[in-house]
Amino acid sequence: MLMCVQMSYSQIYEVGIFAGGSNLISDVGATNYINPNQVAFGGIVKWNRSARHAWRLSLIYSELEALDSKSDDPRRIERNLTYNNNSFVEISAGMEFTFIEFDMHNGGTISTPYLYSGVSVAYHDNYYFSNGNQISEGQSSWAFGIPMVLGFKITVTDHIVLGVEVGARYTFSDELDGSFPASEELRDFAFGNLNNNDWYTFTGLTLTYTFGRNPCYCNF
Repeated sequence: MLMCVQMSYSQIYEVGIFAGGSNLISDVGATNYINPNQVAFGGIVKWNRSARHAWRLSLIYSELEALDSKSDDPRRIERNLTYNNNSFVEISAGMEFTFIEFDMHNGGTISTPYLYSGVSVAYHDNYYFSNGNQISEGQSSWAFGIPMVLGFKITVTDHIVLGVEVGARYTFSDELDGSFPASEELRDFAFGNLNNNDWYTFTGLTLTYTFGRNPCYCNF
């Protein structure tokens, strides 16, 4: 006799895209946490381990831009530095937690807020400033960080999920904005608060396609 019992959770996969904007929070430019000023886009993969949590992996590309002229600080406005990094790529992995059970096998439209965190690593070119001009160091670095993401997602169809999210990344680096050169020979060009590391934020939409089947526990 074969008895098959549906489990209370579902294992389903999601593959899709992220599209939105980025902004830098550092020693150059504005300090608003949600202030996208450059396009950001990438791919996202999820493994919904249960109706309440999912393992998540993403790859996002963007330029980072910071303009002192857009700051609320009069000292930065007077300094008037302009920073741009057009080779910024982030890989992030971690776990997504939903506030409400998000079981896509139950049918109907479902929605829930969610939190995501884990680890991130960003590849970026290194720069420094001399006489107000941004100069390349001719090398690149990896910046490790912690993503802190708040979002909301809803099923559009049985296989399509739409989400909107805001995610700040705290990094363990002060080299993202050119205020702290990576090369020790250039440390005389460092400026700003050397005790504060850089942040950056991705704000945007996710659109994922889901596939997979409800697991089944069978007794023979």
